[in-house]
Amino acid sequence: MATPQKITVPIDAVITWVDSEDSKRQKAIESYLLKNNESTKLKVKSSGKNLQEVKYVVHSILKYAPFIRYIFIVTGKQIPPFLRSSDHISYLKVKLIDHQTIFNKDISFLPTFNSISIETKLYQIPGLAEHFIYFNDDVLLLKQTFATDFFIDGKPVIRGKWKRFKEHIFYKKFQVRKRKPQPSYVLAQEKSAKIIGFEKLFKFHHTPFPMRVSTLKSFFLKNPNLELNNIKHKFRNKEQFLTQGVANHLEIKNNTCIIVQDYQLIHFRHYKKPIHWLKFKLSYLSNRKKKLFLNLQDLDSCPENKMAFIIEWLEKKYKI
Repeated sequence: MATPQKITVPIDAVITWVDSEDSKRQKAIESYLLKNNESTKLKVKSSGKNLQEVKYVVHSILKYAPFIRYIFIVTGKQIPPFLRSSDHISYLKVKLIDHQTIFNKDISFLPTFNSISIETKLYQIPGLAEHFIYFNDDVLLLKQTFATDFFIDGKPVIRGKWKRFKEHIFYKKFQVRKRKPQPSYVLAQEKSAKIIGFEKLFKFHHTPFPMRVSTLKSFFLKNPNLELNNIKHKFRNKEQFLTQGVANHLEIKNNTCIIVQDYQLIHFRHYKKPIHWLKFKLSYLSNRKKKLFLNLQDLDSCPENKMAFIIEWLEKKYKI
């Protein structure tokens, strides 16, 4: 575990969030699909459950990362319910940023329903600190963290493992050739590595991502067409790359990062196992010293009885 270190530069947190049950947003999606004669097949996941996990993400940062200066929530004309009627003093750190603000001169690409497109523009947040940590809205801090868990001597701490590209793995070669490429988290990571000139992938997971504004700004200034091609897609597309992947591989290439091969993560991808396993994983594993992060992926697919337990656990743990 990292040790405390005097903070000499500001560090911000950034969260991208969308209320997928917002009727205005759903109508905008339907309108776009109809206007462009695209299939009305569900392109954006909508479960009917409005869990507002972003509240727990914010609370985890406030509780376990007090060194954070501001928490920017990037959203499209939406306000998380927990912020609408609260005057909690801790929320003074929280700032809402609309998509229009970060797309700025590229506002013609809005509205977008694509998290990858939005992530591409995060470096354009006005007043964002040079050093910032990007959180998906289902990634939480488990225990007290220090600035040195994310930046050491100004260098991002990058968590991941070296992997071969899928087309270089013998038993996957045939799968790659046979199947029509579909948008995927790993494919977008591989594209990021290839763009920077790597022949293998430094694969990351669903953890917080420390990044530097100058790294991204410099890259997109030199490669404006890459930026435009990455933000033009309304929905996820197999041609897109992950901006955090570009940032990671740039820092590795320039030897301006600290590499950690332990994700320090507890990850839930599905909720099929018995509830006693869920309780064990949350209650016991989350207390292990090396585990700093929790990812509750696709929580809205969780069965009701397990969902009730998880929500109760989150409420108790992240009460501020």
